[in-house]
Amino acid sequence: MSTATTVGTVSTRSSRPDPPTAAQVLLLQSIHCYPAVSVLMNTTPAAVMTAPDAATLRHLVREATRRLSSETLPETTQVLQALDRLSTQVRTGPTSKALALYVSTGTAEIVHLPIEVHERVVIDPTFATRDLVRALHRTPRHVLLVLTSREARVFYGVGDILSPAPGRAFPLRNPRQRSHDPARPGLAEADHATFLHRVDRALGVHLKLHPAPVVVVGSDQLLALFTSLTRLPRIAGTISASIGSRPLSELAQRTGPVMTTYLRGRQAEALRLLDLRTGARQTVSGMQSCWLAARHEPVEMLAVEESLFYPARLSDDGDLLVPAQDVEHSEVLDDAVDELIELVLHRGGWVALVEDGALAAQDRVALTVRSRR
Repeated sequence: MSTATTVGTVSTRSSRPDPPTAAQVLLLQSIHCYPAVSVLMNTTPAAVMTAPDAATLRHLVREATRRLSSETLPETTQVLQALDRLSTQVRTGPTSKALALYVSTGTAEIVHLPIEVHERVVIDPTFATRDLVRALHRTPRHVLLVLTSREARVFYGVGDILSPAPGRAFPLRNPRQRSHDPARPGLAEADHATFLHRVDRALGVHLKLHPAPVVVVGSDQLLALFTSLTRLPRIAGTISASIGSRPLSELAQRTGPVMTTYLRGRQAEALRLLDLRTGARQTVSGMQSCWLAARHEPVEMLAVEESLFYPARLSDDGDLLVPAQDVEHSEVLDDAVDELIELVLHRGGWVALVEDGALAAQDRVALTVRSRR
């Protein structure tokens, strides 16, 4: 077996595993083969997996073994050996809020998640990545711009882990900064503006290569000036703080509520778009209609309630979903919602995972499509 690089590796900045990245999720979503085994479970954050979590993991691995052993597949032994190796590995390492193991004939991946999951074993032609997409929505990669009159620093954040931005553009020093002698006057607002324009342009170039929402930290004066002149498209929010010698961990903790507010706005954005497209008759709702439209229409946005699961069979031509109760049958997709999310992303749409009840009138899932004109 060619084992892929394990994701969710331990961060060098903490004892906790790093959350998944968009590139890692896309890699897992690109794999199509049977059997693709996904094992998902909640874990207690710890330096080493706790005994109860280890027991849960062994139970889920036994379930996967039972289900695969009932099928006479030549790949079974190889896949189960890889699953056993991964489960042994993760039992001796750190854990976060949840864990996912992904195994097929060409893949063996560990992903640690910063959110809770619906515990399950999935055996399908594709991996169950819906919780990974949820994790990206809940803890998306973001940029922290830290401003002082002397310099601008940029960090990448995922969850509450910060690391310096790659490249040489930052930190960006202010050449007009005068002496720190309190008896001498500080920078005039015009000098601040000149410096912040440079910061804005440099960060704009950087974000074209590495797009992400931005959280800006600085004094009230610098924040007001920067937000009045910036041309950055995605300012997630600001944090008023006198930076001084504050540790990055404190800034990371203060960034969390800002990103939470930003993500709530993303849900509101999805629901507004849904209302707009409904008026223009460019929406479909319900799993069966959304599946068909996602295969043949120019998709724009999929909104789906977080806890929706939909086991189903596919028609011979792949266009129709038929709800199924016998989830363990090899012909049944354990969760067609996972497949729908991957299909929409693959075809260039975006996905909004919304709170339960937000789409009650749409049978818990809705898709907007672009006009063909």
